[in-house]
Amino acid sequence: LPDEAADYAPYLATLAAISVIYGALLTLRQKDLKRLVAYSSVSHMGYVLLGIAALGQVSLNGAALQMFSHGVITGLLFVMVGVIYDRAHTRNVDELSGLAHTMPLAATVMIIAGLASLGLPAMSGFVAEMTVFLGSYDEFAVATIVSAFGILLAAGYITWMVQRVFFGERNERWASLPDANHWWETVPMAALVIV
Repeated sequence: LPDEAADYAPYLATLAAISVIYGALLTLRQKDLKRLVAYSSVSHMGYVLLGIAALGQVSLNGAALQMFSHGVITGLLFVMVGVIYDRAHTRNVDELSGLAHTMPLAATVMIIAGLASLGLPAMSGFVAEMTVFLGSYDEFAVATIVSAFGILLAAGYITWMVQRVFFGERNERWASLPDANHWWETVPMAALVIV
């Protein structure tokens, strides 16, 4: 439906920008690690919609790469949430603190996943988002600029989560937690980090 796609493209671009910002604002309010990762997906899928709405070669390539990259990054984030929950039996950010002292490998992998999610240069999230922005800007400049602001919000909720969960004040309640040390955890973690 090429004519309909072109007719509705401005509306889709507007919805994409709203999705990026609204999803990021909802993510900032989450106290549950699993919900935080899930709501961040709403925001990141806005970039996909923006790339599709622009209907250009570069933007569509960016949208496809964003879908792949987001799937890998979110998969890794969910693995890490599962590792934390398996040991601490809670996903509440307010209860978790200072886990990097007892779980350095888990903390390192979570930081890598978080940096990829917020679009740090040289990671797949950056390449995907930048390709979407480059392909969408000529067609929808305002929606692209608004969506780019979502990167700042992503940096906010990722760094807030990492600081609170891993680098907050050391909590003796978690002093005996084992790190991610089983092959069924480390092999998927390594595979996703490499991608």
